[in-house]
Amino acid sequence: MSGRSSSTPDNPSADPADSAAAERLLPADYDLADLYGAFAAHGQDEDEDDAAVLVPPIQLPSDRELAEAALAVPLIAHALKLARWAAPHRPVDEFGDLVGDDRAPAAELLGLGEGEEAEVEAVRAWSLACDLDLVEIGTTEAGEHVAIPGPDLEPAEAGDEDTVLELWLTAAGIVRELAAEADSLDLDDEEAEAEEDDEERLAAVEESRKAAAELLDEALQVLYETTAFAEPGEETVPLGVLAALLVVPEGEEPDEELLGDITDLMITLDPMLADLAELGLVEHQPIDPELFEEEDSPVGEGELSDEESARFGLVRLTPLGQFAVRQWLLEEGYDAPLVGELAQGDAESLLRAISETANVLPEREVLVWLAGRDPETAARELLEASRGTDPYSPVRRLLSLQALEVIGEAARPAAVEVLDDPELGGAVRAWLHGQGQQVAAPERGVVLWTLVDGFAAQLLTSEGEAEVLHRLIAELPVTDNPASYFGELWRVRHPYTADVLEAIGELHLNRTVAKEARKAAFKARSQQSG
Repeated sequence: MSGRSSSTPDNPSADPADSAAAERLLPADYDLADLYGAFAAHGQDEDEDDAAVLVPPIQLPSDRELAEAALAVPLIAHALKLARWAAPHRPVDEFGDLVGDDRAPAAELLGLGEGEEAEVEAVRAWSLACDLDLVEIGTTEAGEHVAIPGPDLEPAEAGDEDTVLELWLTAAGIVRELAAEADSLDLDDEEAEAEEDDEERLAAVEESRKAAAELLDEALQVLYETTAFAEPGEETVPLGVLAALLVVPEGEEPDEELLGDITDLMITLDPMLADLAELGLVEHQPIDPELFEEEDSPVGEGELSDEESARFGLVRLTPLGQFAVRQWLLEEGYDAPLVGELAQGDAESLLRAISETANVLPEREVLVWLAGRDPETAARELLEASRGTDPYSPVRRLLSLQALEVIGEAARPAAVEVLDDPELGGAVRAWLHGQGQQVAAPERGVVLWTLVDGFAAQLLTSEGEAEVLHRLIAELPVTDNPASYFGELWRVRHPYTADVLEAIGELHLNRTVAKEARKAAFKARSQQSG
């Protein structure tokens, strides 16, 4: 699975006639914000190179829950049922397919009803059972072709988690490949017949298949990232938003041409996502086909309602889908962490791991760590673990204060115990004051040290984001005499004093303040080296 990029993917499979039919009703005609609301503001904030490498952590259900979900997928359940039906053996043709006389009984066994369509579905389930080796094909001494249950059938029926998930993942890979193939270049019958042996046509088909596979992979990775950051219950993405995230370059507003590309991409993705939905990778509400028949726009005079917007298609990556995409990313050599992997040890291990790991969702790791722990004891352990003057210590203190916010009132006794601590006292006093508890103001030296420490934590965690730092600098309590203020600040014995002053000197909008901060940074640096 390739890392996604923000470039516009090729779309050789989109039928121009279909695009024209959709032109007046799909996003090419409407303002993106009207269609999708807040989703339209979701951009690619990461640097392109980072976006291809850093995969956000996700939280998966247990293997037991995933296996149960896999067994509940109708296509998987049908494949297992037919494999058991093959016992002790069942005649098949030379290709391993069901013989004609067995197709109607197979459809009836699966509750698919009667008729050609039901038999086709039964044959599909049988083919999947063969592809997954749930049945094995052999030849008797008399030369008859027969199928017998495979060795994985019994453990799968018993719900063995490893077996079930491996079978489902194999099936997901097959469906993923077939979905891309179905979108490949499709010549009409006359052209196909005329160019049957044409190497250029075969090359064009292969190129189209590769482009469709890359597009589907990019779409799945975008859904994976979106789901990772979404609040529970808000993982569903409008199909147009998914297409926009794939098409619209970072920082650009979609113009008429890009909106047309979004429309084309929606039409291309819609059937591929429907194929994935059949195996439970995604939940998918397709584009309403009646949109193509309507003369009037569903938008009306105002913004679209949720119901009207949903007609343009919705998609949600399921937990099974997250599991599959993560496995494919791991196979490609990407780091695809799970939430909670850093929350297995004590408080010191937790804070150190979060502080020193680039690809992490700190709040979720802390929540996992806090689960099942006594709140007051946990708060005490976190505060203790946040002490120190090593390079990551400001981040640990920031994380511990954020954890106190999560714990709430139960953390008060632990916070009161460190009121006089030179490293923690200033921050916990501010936290207790926010909790409504009256505490004495800290000494001037503690205030300044805490200011440097908090600013240093933001420098380390914001990765130099100018907007964040400008806001912090604007809130600095610099008086009319900045030389006096910075004369105090550069003397603060903190490992990041000089770095903080240099950042202020570089970013402060007031030239006089910036100059004094740079002078103070020089003095602080001299103090550190002295």
